[in-house]
Amino acid sequence: KITVCALDPRKKRAQLMQHLAYISDVNVLPLWMTVAQILRYSQGVHPRFDIAKAKEILVDTNILMSQNIATLSKGMRVQLHLALIIATDTRVLILDEPTLGLDLLYRDTFYKHLITWFQEGSRSLIIASHEVNEIEHLLTDVLILKQGKMALYTEIETLQEQYFILEGRGELHDRVIKMSPLGIQSGFAMTKWLLKSQYLEEAQTLGIITKASLQDIFIAIQKEGL
Repeated sequence: KITVCALDPRKKRAQLMQHLAYISDVNVLPLWMTVAQILRYSQGVHPRFDIAKAKEILVDTNILMSQNIATLSKGMRVQLHLALIIATDTRVLILDEPTLGLDLLYRDTFYKHLITWFQEGSRSLIIASHEVNEIEHLLTDVLILKQGKMALYTEIETLQEQYFILEGRGELHDRVIKMSPLGIQSGFAMTKWLLKSQYLEEAQTLGIITKASLQDIFIAIQKEGL
């Protein structure tokens, strides 16, 4: 049995949708509306929408109340959508490639607002993204898919304890290959190997040891190393 916010989605869908929001990689906001109109509309259809809070969030952006949504850049539309969600006091937020096509400035602002929203209450955040480096610091659990099927599901801390990176000179390859590296990244002078934690003590004398990033593990899985 699956429940979301202690509700059965099959029987309590309307009630559940008051607590759930979704931002995709494509615009779903009505382009013919102005910013002011969509704020008033949201206030009319959602019982917990706080229009004053939405306006407060938008003050920190370049978005004007009089602007038509169709004239906003993609980054501005994402900011507007997030402002609507934050002002609705949503408990579960699902993001599907939310920063795809956004420049670095918009991405930074987006994640700052997202973290503030998350810390304001008991909330859950689900992110589907290929930009694993930029979301790693937000994650508590990670699910990696390969060809549409689950390849790995674990807590992020557990995952980082299971693997490490050894960086050393390329001539060490014959020695390191005996440790069954899960991933290899060759550079001009140095090579990086992704290894299981059981080889950590043996690898200490061979080069520089660093934590494996989620991106390192993600790439290894997609290349069938794991």
